[in-house]
Amino acid sequence: MGQNLALNIADKGFPISVYNRTTSKVDETLNRAQIEGNLPLTGHYTPRDFILSIQKPRSVIILVKAGAPVDQTIAALSAHMEPGDTIIDGGNEWYENTERRIVEANNKGLFYLGMGVSGGEEGARNGPSLMPGGSYEAYANIKDVLEKVAAQVEDGPCVTYIGEGGSGNFVKMVHNGIEYGDMQLISEAYDVLKNVGGLSNLELANIFDEWNRGELESFLIEITSDIFKVKDEHGEGELVDKILDKTGMKGTGKWTVQQAAELSVAAPTIAASLDCRYLSGLKDERVAAAAVLAEAGLEDEVGTVRTGIDRKRLIDDVRQALYASKICSYAQGMNLLRAKSLEKNWNLNLGELARIWKGGCIIRAVFLDRIKKAYQRNPNLASLVVDPDFAKEMVQRQAAWRRVVGLAISAGISTPGMCASLAYFDTYRRARLPANLVQAQRDLFGAHTYERVDRAGAFHTEWTKLARKNA
Repeated sequence: MGQNLALNIADKGFPISVYNRTTSKVDETLNRAQIEGNLPLTGHYTPRDFILSIQKPRSVIILVKAGAPVDQTIAALSAHMEPGDTIIDGGNEWYENTERRIVEANNKGLFYLGMGVSGGEEGARNGPSLMPGGSYEAYANIKDVLEKVAAQVEDGPCVTYIGEGGSGNFVKMVHNGIEYGDMQLISEAYDVLKNVGGLSNLELANIFDEWNRGELESFLIEITSDIFKVKDEHGEGELVDKILDKTGMKGTGKWTVQQAAELSVAAPTIAASLDCRYLSGLKDERVAAAAVLAEAGLEDEVGTVRTGIDRKRLIDDVRQALYASKICSYAQGMNLLRAKSLEKNWNLNLGELARIWKGGCIIRAVFLDRIKKAYQRNPNLASLVVDPDFAKEMVQRQAAWRRVVGLAISAGISTPGMCASLAYFDTYRRARLPANLVQAQRDLFGAHTYERVDRAGAFHTEWTKLARKNA
């Protein structure tokens, strides 16, 4: 990814130096620079030579594994840097590490940015979404470069100054949490269509192609269609059916859910997607559980439910359920960003964040333009669920959404992301919840007190004493 970003920068006409501890990586990058157009890129084999090759004020982008390797790289490079130089960490770093490094860099007279980079290797080469946060002076030093190398959409480059401190890393972390939710919801749509609808991979490819021309148009829908089309070169059928059902992860989804809990922000769709990755890792246990429960008499309900299915209606219902669930997932992510912004005084512009995610990144989608406009209409929007346009769409889709979730439950197919989104919607839309009973329970066993709907103040009741007296 670092190599591709370097080539992207050089391709835009900016002279760039590269360094890697592994000399063959430097040579490989130099070779690619020649092949791809004799790009203005030079390679260096020691930290000192690398730093001294850069024109002042220097800006150094590092892309290494998060944690200790970043600190080690900074130590090796900063030994040769001078006050006024800038360090930019482009990795998926924990935001508090970035805030610590900002202080350490300032003590040396250096500027520091923690910059989220989304789009994978292809995005890094052809135009990523960039989320730089930290020193504004550092951003100003490299603003022209970032705006040229970022993905370009109709309303500008997919980069903006996010805010102070570790805001860039935090925004990228939540971006990845939303990405977890998106991928889980798509996998559930696939599961229902394949196992209840009985659709073949070719039919699924065509459906996702069609969906990618409508409201669901996005990078993830597009690549999902492509995945269904790839044949297995080692056997019959399509490759997707031969892939082991165990999902990997690198930590940003877990951080997102942890932060949601810390900030008391409900993020059930993102949390469900994380739980599903954990459960997918229990492959041996799941295989054993299937056998034990079958022996205990559990029957597969998919075949029974599939009988008499209207496939055309199912496909349309799943499309609507996926879109409505997606609105809830993004609402959770944006609310988490808003809560952290208030806590840290980052002044995040949620509409602008949606704009820079429109191109280059993994969650890029036509849908994000509508999110941008929602926050432009009302920067203090409590939730995307209550934006007038999104509210209408969710109400219009809820019948289909409920049919899909109900059908999946009847068939014994887990749809935790869609269920979590629907439960989030149903909970958020209700003016009165059964939380009154929970408060009564808390007051009974812990004297936590409760509030009343008809008078002000905190109250405590001797519940057990009164209940026995009235029995």
